Amino acid sequence: MTLLSVEDLTKQFGGLVAVDDLSFGVESGEILGLIGPNGSGKTTVFNCIMSIYQVTGGTVRFDGTDITDDKTHEIVNRGLSRVSQESNPIGSMTVRENIELFTFPNSIRSLDGGASDEAIASYAAQVDIEDALDDDPGSLPHADVRRLEIAKALATEPDLLLLDEPFAGLNQTEVRRLSEQFESFREQGITMVVVDHNMRGLMDLVDRVVVLHNGQKLASGDPADIVGDERVQDAYLAGEVSAVQ
Repeated sequence: MTLLSVEDLTKQFGGLVAVDDLSFGVESGEILGLIGPNGSGKTTVFNCIMSIYQVTGGTVRFDGTDITDDKTHEIVNRGLSRVSQESNPIGSMTVRENIELFTFPNSIRSLDGGASDEAIASYAAQVDIEDALDDDPGSLPHADVRRLEIAKALATEPDLLLLDEPFAGLNQTEVRRLSEQFESFREQGITMVVVDHNMRGLMDLVDRVVVLHNGQKLASGDPADIVGDERVQDAYLAGEVSAVQ
């Protein structure tokens, strides 16, 4: 079943076409990689899906429903969440409180509720930061700050996660451990779309890859096909091909 469908998506900023008539789908239970050179439109696609940017043209459907004009909090409430490139914990709150904030109903008019301490600990444990719940986020090493961002997204109980550069700044051991955790998310029923420049980490993780170039879809296929695609090598992978073979 297609959980997320991007149809003829276009986003312009004045005269600049950042995303150009892009279409792709994400199947339920899939881990899809979205790759391309810097400036190819990957983060813009995520921003359009989450309604951070208003699209210029095209349609975004989630679980069969047109969400193109939904507000961001409505999209999150439908079961679609995003981990951005930037880590933005609230320094005046503990790790526990940062996660708890994302368990409240997603509306500025609805601040009742919130998860139990047990549930918050569960979200933290899924990314190995359960022992840091009472810590200040500013005291965490970089890898744990990134894990906190993922725990915050998990706290929204998503069916689909958009992950923007989750491996950035991590060493290979940390990348492997995070990939294992992503596989455990899949076992829980979470579908994922991953943007990352760590080609070895991404290609080892994903089932299928969509390649962007100048805002357009250049190629799509399984990782082995993408690594061997001359168009992709010329446009993007170049010297990185040997690193992922």
